[in-house]
Amino acid sequence: MLSRRLVKVARGVEPLLCYPDPLPAEWARPLREAGYDLVCVPNTAAAATLERSGEAAWTGAVVCATDDMAEAMALCRYLRRREEPVAPLLLIVARHEVHELRLRNDLFDDFCVAPLHPGELGARIQHLYWRSGEPADHAVVEHGPLVLNLETYQAGIAGRTLDLTYMEYQLLRFLATHPGKVFTRETLLNQVWGYEYYGGARTVDVHVRRLRAKLGEEHAHLIQTVRSVGYRLGQTAWAGAQPLEASEGPEPGIGPDAQARLAAER
Repeated sequence: MLSRRLVKVARGVEPLLCYPDPLPAEWARPLREAGYDLVCVPNTAAAATLERSGEAAWTGAVVCATDDMAEAMALCRYLRRREEPVAPLLLIVARHEVHELRLRNDLFDDFCVAPLHPGELGARIQHLYWRSGEPADHAVVEHGPLVLNLETYQAGIAGRTLDLTYMEYQLLRFLATHPGKVFTRETLLNQVWGYEYYGGARTVDVHVRRLRAKLGEEHAHLIQTVRSVGYRLGQTAWAGAQPLEASEGPEPGIGPDAQARLAAER
């Protein structure tokens, strides 16, 4: 059974700038799981080009100096000498590089020594945002690998950002904030699309199919079909219940072709 918990995570208004590109998976993964979007650059010149293009902006940065201390320091200097210096700026160094940080305290807000505990980066960034007074708390709902940010209308699965339409997000949000509860198609139409929406129940089926496709084959089962009733996210909290999905027979009001498509989705 998937658990539901409402948590607060640190998150800046803009994504985190990260160096190098790609950021090692052992650091990128926990940052994404903590709710951060990452913009990775291979060097200082790339960061400057990206900024001039106006295609990306950031309020914080994570710079790894374990492979190239000189380039990492050059990027830190660039980020600090902007008209609006990037902060917070967290530096990752190897143990033998700690002594090289002397007299460079103005180039970063905090540093940590690799190897890191998986949750350390997220915790340190959260603390730095809090210390700098940035508005960084966002309500997030988590269901195993599924994460929804209720304030920024973003969703992700297993560290991967989901590209959802507004109504796809609203449907997923409604199901995720009522885990294990079964909703009829009519209820979902009323609650998600609104009482004045005149579309048919098939609208719900179409959006569920699209959501499952975007969640991917590995996670499509998170949205479950309850035959002759509707949909739910996750398992029912009643451990002694038999799954309603095991019942036989076609779903009412759905033709043979639609029924075959829905059966394939399950």
